[in-house]
Amino acid sequence: MRVQFTKMHGLGNDFVVIDAVSQHVNLRASQIQKLANRHTGIGFDQLLLIEPPSRPDADFDYRIFNSDGGEVEHCGNGARCFAKFVTDRELTSKPVITVNTARGLIELVFTDLGLVRVNMGQPVFDPKALPYVAPPEPDASQTVALDIPFDQKQFGLISMGNPHAVCVVDSVESIAVEDIGRAVQMLPQFPDSVNVGFVEIVSRTEIRLRVYERGAGETLACGTGACAAVAYVRLLEQLDSQVSVATRGGNLQIEWQGIGHDLMMTGPAESVFEGEFRL
Repeated sequence: MRVQFTKMHGLGNDFVVIDAVSQHVNLRASQIQKLANRHTGIGFDQLLLIEPPSRPDADFDYRIFNSDGGEVEHCGNGARCFAKFVTDRELTSKPVITVNTARGLIELVFTDLGLVRVNMGQPVFDPKALPYVAPPEPDASQTVALDIPFDQKQFGLISMGNPHAVCVVDSVESIAVEDIGRAVQMLPQFPDSVNVGFVEIVSRTEIRLRVYERGAGETLACGTGACAAVAYVRLLEQLDSQVSVATRGGNLQIEWQGIGHDLMMTGPAESVFEGEFRL
């Protein structure tokens, strides 16, 4: 069986996108792992599967698999690539695309500059939503002290449909992203693991961000991580409502008016090449 795919990226966060609307696809975790291998497979951070809608108010279903084969709930950079893919392939001509994900419906819109604007929904600050299962409970600033053998131990816990632990640091260039990220992910408080973000505050309208993602390691950009970072630092009253998030892959624009409002993320999506693989 041969499966057609498109390799895409959003600010260097790279994906294999598969149309499961016009072709039958059923992938096992072991097959995804082999495809994700950057030496012997195609190589990607996540695999995106586009399926027919399972509910009447959606245009498509959108499933996301990490490179370790595990399915996850949300991916902002992937959502932008999703929008470009279904538009380029003429699977839809709608100006606003409604997509059903594991966390519910999201809306994708192209801007006049050719960027994709994604309604990412509202951040959730209840640690049980991650889930986070150990005391102490966060205080009013949503900060918890995690017992890891490093200097930076204070993390904010935010769910963007997927779990994030966010830490404010002096410099994202000097922080031990992989070591700390792995240590946090291995804590028993996070039974489903967690994405670990490190934020450097440049000004009230700009931050720098690195994210160590569960099932993928550090990526060049993380859309949900950017949203979680802005939400957390906004809660600390250190950011304005419109923020530029500088990742190693490029910049995202995040807008959040505060509690009770949806987060809006705007950024690019690029196609790299098309191909097919044999199962």
